[in-house]
Amino acid sequence: MPFPSQSENFTINIQTPVGPIQASVAVPSGFIPLTTIIPLMQSIGSEIQELASTAITKTREPISCQKGCAACCRMLIPMAPPEALALKTYVETWEPSRRDVLLARLQSIQDQLQKAGLDEPLKQVVFSQEQFTDEDLEPINHAYYALRIPCPFLENEACSIYDYRPSACRELLVTSPAERCQDFANQDIHPIPVPVRIGTVLSHLWSTLHQGPIRLIPLPYALLWADNSPVKEEATLSGPQLLQQALETTAQYLQHASS
Repeated sequence: MPFPSQSENFTINIQTPVGPIQASVAVPSGFIPLTTIIPLMQSIGSEIQELASTAITKTREPISCQKGCAACCRMLIPMAPPEALALKTYVETWEPSRRDVLLARLQSIQDQLQKAGLDEPLKQVVFSQEQFTDEDLEPINHAYYALRIPCPFLENEACSIYDYRPSACRELLVTSPAERCQDFANQDIHPIPVPVRIGTVLSHLWSTLHQGPIRLIPLPYALLWADNSPVKEEATLSGPQLLQQALETTAQYLQHASS
């Protein structure tokens, strides 16, 4: 649906455990779907992460992450439902040949997961109405990482959807030597603490709007979920209303992180 051309401007102030953030933002005046504010929320998340990184690197080594060290691209990356929908929309703009390559990779990954006994547990996470906890997901995360499956969007050890990558990918930064990341399970890794996870904020908003669990979708199943979810995104709130809810939810998670 076309978005309204009129927008409203706001100055937002966010108090975080690592310092305050102030920014001027604009959102459409009319009703918009949740996917519309993903770039804005990811930008806020990046600013918070930058404050956290600056604070940590004053007492530690600098951030060691760089293009080409893609060990984290073998982890099970969680995506918020609106992120999965936005990714589907983006992939649909690709040339058919590029989409076919991606779909073949996704099928290969799901075949590997089925052989490893992880396909059904992951589909439960994707489609169940049950609310899973971090403790529920930890064994699945470890088992997935042990398979060392590269992300389907990885090309020559670099992200091919960098500007569209999930929030979780943006939030994983370390100060320990990059080579240690080749074995997360057994090496001494020093991650930058994340004051608030934007994917979780977006999932919480989705849950509030659609009355379901706070769902985080494993990346290899994001397009499958987007294609088959009975819940389709609708523009039920105006831009200012959605921004207010997003900021209130962010503040709740930041308060929890500070306590």
